Amino acid sequence: MTSPKTEHHPGKGTRRIPLFPDLRAVLEEARALAQGGTVYTADEAMRKPRQGPGGWMNVNLRTTFLKIIKRAGLAPWDRLFHNLRSSRQSELAETLLAQVVFDWLGNSEAVAMMHYLQTTEEHFSRAVGRTPTPRQVATDADDDATANPNVDIRSKAKQKAKQSGAVKART
Repeated sequence: MTSPKTEHHPGKGTRRIPLFPDLRAVLEEARALAQGGTVYTADEAMRKPRQGPGGWMNVNLRTTFLKIIKRAGLAPWDRLFHNLRSSRQSELAETLLAQVVFDWLGNSEAVAMMHYLQTTEEHFSRAVGRTPTPRQVATDADDDATANPNVDIRSKAKQKAKQSGAVKART
């Protein structure tokens, strides 16, 4: 895929990324529903004006995305595209090596930690339920929680208020 944001850096104009199975299924369904001979997922009315020198720069994809979300009967969320990227990066970080995820998404560890990686309810459930994962590492906090079940390990989690909005109370 092309990377206009980083193309001015040597060797950073494109990135090779996998087509994840969950996305592949959606795209294959769209292809099956498309009229014969359709090649692109974006409608020609949207694509054609973007073929000029400005390309996709200054295109308000957010407005169209909001319409699609509302037509699907869903409630829009804050920072639409950022949070999609953040969710995927957090999911990938659960199962893949960090440098692979950073390479695919085009950011650094520092940027990912500050802006993208999320602490999820599943993390709390695993910690409380003591369900081991391949990447789980025992920490002092885990030992404290085991020794004293009244220790609230959730209070130690850092929240990204700007990214996630108001933090919901956890029970």
